[in-house]
Amino acid sequence: MFPRLFHIGSFNLPTYGLLVSMGVLVGLWISVRNSQKQGIDPENAWNLGILVVLSGIVGAKILYIVNDWSTYVAHPSEIFSLSTLQAGGVFSGGLIGALIAAVWFIRKYRMPALATCDAFAPGLAMGHAIGRVGCFAAGCCYGKPTGHFWGVTFTDPLAHLISETPLNKPLQPTQLFESAVELTNFFVLMWMFRRKKFDGQVFGAYLILYGVARYFLEFIRDDPGRGSVFGGIMTGTQLISICLVILGGFIWWLRSGVPKAVPAQAR
Repeated sequence: MFPRLFHIGSFNLPTYGLLVSMGVLVGLWISVRNSQKQGIDPENAWNLGILVVLSGIVGAKILYIVNDWSTYVAHPSEIFSLSTLQAGGVFSGGLIGALIAAVWFIRKYRMPALATCDAFAPGLAMGHAIGRVGCFAAGCCYGKPTGHFWGVTFTDPLAHLISETPLNKPLQPTQLFESAVELTNFFVLMWMFRRKKFDGQVFGAYLILYGVARYFLEFIRDDPGRGSVFGGIMTGTQLISICLVILGGFIWWLRSGVPKAVPAQAR
């Protein structure tokens, strides 16, 4: 819709970058506040958040390239092209990268693992909700053509140049659908965070809620870079979504009934 807010000479401010940055800052602020409520050192929470963001960006880019590996093998210079660098990547890859970095940091600084994940889950959902609005503005992560009244028509040539967004035809607004899902997840997770009965309850719920939603949203996505597995039966992102749901369910099964840790300030 509006890939670029404004430009002055050679300088331009992309809408996507601005909204993703806002999502990161808001998500980190929520996560640190939640961490403090659980007795977690806020400095460690900030450092963890920054590491998770950077690792998420790398993970999203890696999975984006892996899912379209045949193209990048044939044209390796495309890895460093403007379109690849400006692409948001695959969120599932970012989530995996963030989880790996979080495991390392939490173990190194001996933070309460599941309690920390619970604190970060609502912020992750909110940051993602804001970021997907940025995707909508840029035209990336677009959906399949549709004849429904909610179809959105992109007309800006810059969106086509950067993300190969089809122009002048109504598409499923998958970016807004996912943003609405994540905004709903945020409120559900915050409600659960204030009432949680065991560590891992909020994080497990996030994995299940997002995994289910993303699995079904994949059916109406039409942008490249999500790969296919099992002979095209499903996309790589759908397989990862199933794994997220299984992991979330396993956390609930393993931790349900185990009393949550008491925050240090409440002892």
